Amino acid sequence: MKRYFASIIIIIIFTLAALGFLGGCEKPRQTAYPSEDTLSAGIFLDPETERVFLAEGVEIRKIYDRGIELTRESEGFRGRLYNDVANYCAIGYGHLIKLAPCDGNESSEFRAGISESRATEILRQDLEKAQRGIMTLVGAELTDGQYAALCDFVFNVGVGNFRKSTLRKRVNAGDFDRVPFEFRRWIYVDGRKLSGLAKRREKEIKLFFEEIGVPRAIPPVDVDLSPIDIRSGEVGT
Repeated sequence: MKRYFASIIIIIIFTLAALGFLGGCEKPRQTAYPSEDTLSAGIFLDPETERVFLAEGVEIRKIYDRGIELTRESEGFRGRLYNDVANYCAIGYGHLIKLAPCDGNESSEFRAGISESRATEILRQDLEKAQRGIMTLVGAELTDGQYAALCDFVFNVGVGNFRKSTLRKRVNAGDFDRVPFEFRRWIYVDGRKLSGLAKRREKEIKLFFEEIGVPRAIPPVDVDLSPIDIRSGEVGT
């Protein structure tokens, strides 16, 4: 009888140990995701983005390669999941996956990492939100460079901020000599001037004026040169 109970106890112990081992195998592996000093594109954070529609039958105007390259350079490529400065999960060329940290529950494609070509493909899809915004909010005829520069700008600051901006008013009025001053105002985040944003604005200006040359005039006295935060947009507009 003692041997019988001893055998039962041994079986129970081995069974519990086995269950504990299997249960441990089922636990998800905890992965540490890097944090990057990058900003989420405003196009992903702006609720107005999803409310912009083109008329039925209207095709989205494509962004030519120089414009795509501008956005790629400004966003930077990261083939693995990372958390941006707001602790939001992203990948590729600033593609925002969710407004929360990466936790291993992302799609299998993203968990495995993506190539630059795949990241570019995703970027083109993301840029369509900005393209719809420009096509809806700008009535002036734009060159390929002007269109691409504005698409990059809207991708960065969001549709709503562009809609209320003096930059949009200048473009629609054809006041192109004042456009550079308006671009250069959008270089702040949370009260801090960011060199990366300043460089991005200069690239947009260069692309905007690639066919006619950047105006060299000094700012007119009635031009507002006060800085603008890309998150909050212009105050009082």
